Amino acid sequence: MIDDLNFLKYVPIFADLEEETIEHISKLGKSKFFEKDSTILMEHESGTALFVIVRGKVKVYRVSDDGREVILSIMSESDFFGEMAILDGLTRSANVTAIEDSEIFIIQRSEFLNLLIKHPEVSIALLQELTKRLRAADMKIKSLSLKDAEGKVATVILQLADDIGKIRQGVVEIDKLPYQHDLANMAGTSRETISRSLHTFAKKGWIEMDGNKLRILNYEKFKEKFQ
Repeated sequence: MIDDLNFLKYVPIFADLEEETIEHISKLGKSKFFEKDSTILMEHESGTALFVIVRGKVKVYRVSDDGREVILSIMSESDFFGEMAILDGLTRSANVTAIEDSEIFIIQRSEFLNLLIKHPEVSIALLQELTKRLRAADMKIKSLSLKDAEGKVATVILQLADDIGKIRQGVVEIDKLPYQHDLANMAGTSRETISRSLHTFAKKGWIEMDGNKLRILNYEKFKEKFQ
C-alpha cells in the first residue's frame, strides 16, 4: 500500500471516486522506482499491468524500420499508460522509458479489470480519457501530414503544453523542455528545423526561452494560430 494516497486523486480515471475506493485501489498495486533512462516496458511485450506515474517523467515512443526513434508523447505525474494492452489482451504497442528518476504505481491486469467491473464510473472515465488521446493523435497526424515545418513544431509545443505545461494568467510554461533531437523526433523533422522555428517564434513574440524552459506568452492566440 502507498503511504500517500493523494496522487491517486489526481489520476483522471480515479478523480471522482470516494475516499474508501481510492484506499482500496492503493492496495491493489505496488510502487516501483525507475532510474533515469531505464526501460519501463517494451513494445510487443505482453500487457500485464497498468502504470500510473507517481512522480517523474517518461517518454512513449516507437522505433521505425530504419532505427529512428519516434516519440509519441511525454507523460508526467498523474498520467497513466499501458491501458490498451490491458483492455484488448494484445501486446504493448510502444516502448516507455523514464526520462528522469520516476516512481511508478503498477496495477496488475486482473485487478484492474475487476475494478472496471465493480466501478463503472472508472470505465466511463477511461473511455473519456481514451477519446481525448485519440483526438490528440488525430490532430498530430493532421499536422505531420498537412502542415509546414513551423506548423509541425508548433503542434509539438502545443502537445507538450497540454501534457506537462503549467498555465498562469494566459502564459503556459513548459519546464524541462525535451532536447532538440527529441523535439525533432516528435515533429518528424530535423534539429535544425526545431532550432530555426523556436528562434522564429521567439522573434515574433509568441514564445520565450529561458534555459530549458519554454513559455508560450499567449497560449490561446498561439493555439488559434497553429491548431
